[in-house]
Amino acid sequence: MKRKLAGAFVVALMFCTHTAWAHHAAATKYDENKPITLKGTVTRLEWLNPHVYFYIDVKDSSGKTVNWAVESAPPNVLYRRGWTKESLKVGDVVTVEGYLPREEGLHHVNGRNATLADGRRIFAGSGDGLPGGTDR
Repeated sequence: MKRKLAGAFVVALMFCTHTAWAHHAAATKYDENKPITLKGTVTRLEWLNPHVYFYIDVKDSSGKTVNWAVESAPPNVLYRRGWTKESLKVGDVVTVEGYLPREEGLHHVNGRNATLADGRRIFAGSGDGLPGGTDR
C-alpha cells in the first residue's frame, strides 16, 4: 500500500513540475539576445490569466503602423509590482523594453520594463522576465 501511495505521489509531482515548466518557459519562445525597445500607443489591454497582454501601435522605419503584442506577467504579479488595471489605458503612449521572439516575423515581444507617459518605469516581464529573473 505504501509503495502504491509513494508511486502515485511521484507521478502527481511529475505532472506538477511539467505544468510549471511548460508555463514558465519564456526562454523557449523569446530570445534574450534580441532585445528591443518600442514606443507606441496602447490599442488594447487583456488583463487575464495566465498573462496580461497589451497591444501597441508602433511606426516602423517606413512610417507604416504595426501593432505589437506585449506579453507581460500574470495580473497578481503586476499588481504586487504596482500595476493596476488603470496603469495603462487605450490611447496612452508607452515605451516597452523587451525581447523579440525566436520565430522571425512575429510582432510579439516579451515585455521587460515599461515606461509610462508620466515617466514612471515599471516591471512588465512575463513571470520573472528574461534573462536572470530580476528587474533591470
